[in-house]
Amino acid sequence: MTQSSVEKAGMAKRWTVRVAHRVLYLSSVGLVLLAGCRSPQEFRTQADDVAYEVIASSQSEALGRTEPFSIERPSAVLRRRLLETQNLYTSGPWSYGSDRLEKIDFWPQDDYPPQTDLDPIVVLEPSKPVKLTLLEALRVGAQNNFTYQSQKESVFRAALSLDLARNEFRHIFGQRLQSRLVRDLEGQETTTATQSSDTGWSKVMESGAAFSASLAVDIVNLLTQGTTSTYGLLGDASVSLPLLRGSGKHIVREPLTQAERNVIYEIWRFEQYKQTFAVDVASEYLAVLRQLDQVNNAEANYRRNVLSARTSRRLASAGRLKEIEVDQAVQSELDARQGWITALQGYERQLDDFKNLLGLPVDARIELERDELDKLVQYASVNLINLEQAAYDPNEVVAADAPIVLVEPSMERAGPYEIDRDMALRLAFEHRLDLLVAQGEVYDAQRQVVIRADALGAELTLFGSVNTSSTEDVDLSLKEGVYSGLLTLDLPIERTAERNAYRNSLISLEQTIRSVQTLEDRIKLDVRNRLRNLLSLRESLQINALAVQVAEKRVRSVGMFFLAGDAQTRDLLEAQDALLRAQNSLTAAVVSYRVAELELQRDIGLLQVNEKGLWREFNPKEYQNG
Repeated sequence: MTQSSVEKAGMAKRWTVRVAHRVLYLSSVGLVLLAGCRSPQEFRTQADDVAYEVIASSQSEALGRTEPFSIERPSAVLRRRLLETQNLYTSGPWSYGSDRLEKIDFWPQDDYPPQTDLDPIVVLEPSKPVKLTLLEALRVGAQNNFTYQSQKESVFRAALSLDLARNEFRHIFGQRLQSRLVRDLEGQETTTATQSSDTGWSKVMESGAAFSASLAVDIVNLLTQGTTSTYGLLGDASVSLPLLRGSGKHIVREPLTQAERNVIYEIWRFEQYKQTFAVDVASEYLAVLRQLDQVNNAEANYRRNVLSARTSRRLASAGRLKEIEVDQAVQSELDARQGWITALQGYERQLDDFKNLLGLPVDARIELERDELDKLVQYASVNLINLEQAAYDPNEVVAADAPIVLVEPSMERAGPYEIDRDMALRLAFEHRLDLLVAQGEVYDAQRQVVIRADALGAELTLFGSVNTSSTEDVDLSLKEGVYSGLLTLDLPIERTAERNAYRNSLISLEQTIRSVQTLEDRIKLDVRNRLRNLLSLRESLQINALAVQVAEKRVRSVGMFFLAGDAQTRDLLEAQDALLRAQNSLTAAVVSYRVAELELQRDIGLLQVNEKGLWREFNPKEYQNG
């Protein structure tokens, strides 16, 4: 080959190298610009997609089912609609939601928060208060309660943490581009432009082996009267492999294992919170209706006492009643008025507390459906109370010296949830989600003992790397690379911190075991007490229903005797007070029995609550032979 041919071939080769380097450099620039052009909204959407996918798969594992899940809180929730429709007081735009905030400088997303569809649940009319049924209240609470929303966000955060833990074992690619301009004014004026691109990859295996590689391009232009250029292609790869301490899949993968389990725990905690919240809403709802019933009873008692005072005054004017008895009637009227006012204020206070529980403004005009209490009273009258077979028959005449036989409480007319204690405890131990969490934390503590024990050993790590470069050829030649290997050994001579950590891990394990044992005892105590409470409340229903019946008869008879002059004013007033107490006690027993049924289902762990906040009660007959 002639010299001219050799020169031409060299020039062609150098041109090819330059073109290849420029293509690689421009490709690197393109990758950087592409990554930099992704908007914050796209990043948020990507995070949402990953988190919701994690939650759906974890729901299937933790609960055996999946259900819709979202932390996006619609702007038009009932709280906001009440503020706007009823013109309630607010302190600023934040009272309505984040979409009402004025966008500050450099705000990354104009469309945040996103608009989401919302089931309005109830229709608002500006001139009327909102009336809520119990089921509507459950749904409203799930949409508006702040703690409920925070619990959902805890699940979402755990899912993001799991995604981050998984990222440690993914293929990680990186791209860095640098440009530098230097101008030298001393001597001959020169300007130097330096541009470099570095593409990297890394991967950590579950065995503990860590791989990394990078490919770098350097382009240097010296801008003077003429132009010269040099090109460089640099590559390196390395591997690190732990052989003793820190090796093994169970050690390396521990952060990921814990993150996976944390998502399960948060889902269980959220499910249990939904059960507790639903019972709290029902309990407070019925407590408001109970207080309203006390208002009605107090009003009726007030009217009776007003009538008694008027009657006493007329009888005294006719000379048929002493003045002191008139004073007693007037004093009773004043006490009845005070009781009525106290009941009214108690109702308003109870209603405000309930609105606060739902996450609604406490100054909103809200009413509850009275029929909910009437249904409970009707159910109790038909299924739980039997006045014909009462243990105390007021009409029965028994000789004074007859033997006194005490009738033990029985299971006659027992409610559906007054189940066998052993069965209740078995169901609780099988379905209580907080117990599952506590049991899982024992296994977590055991793994920590293993991790801390591994840290006590010697550390032996194998490290290898290769570096190669090219300035004239596009191909990187491994034959001309620089290879290195390193074997490090850290003998377990100084392990004071590791020793203490290991000992503490054993203590933590014992504490975790005691926590499970404590929870087991508390579950047993709660379940047994709930069952006792159900029986006691059922007996209270029977007793108070009979007491109301007796008190009503007493008021009628004493009233007639009073008008006939055969009874004193004090007798009538005492009869009316007894009727008021019996009526309030009966309502309290009806409400308490229903709440106790829900609390038992919650304590057993079988009160399922869906994503809308609505419950599905379990049927004890389905578990009788389980």
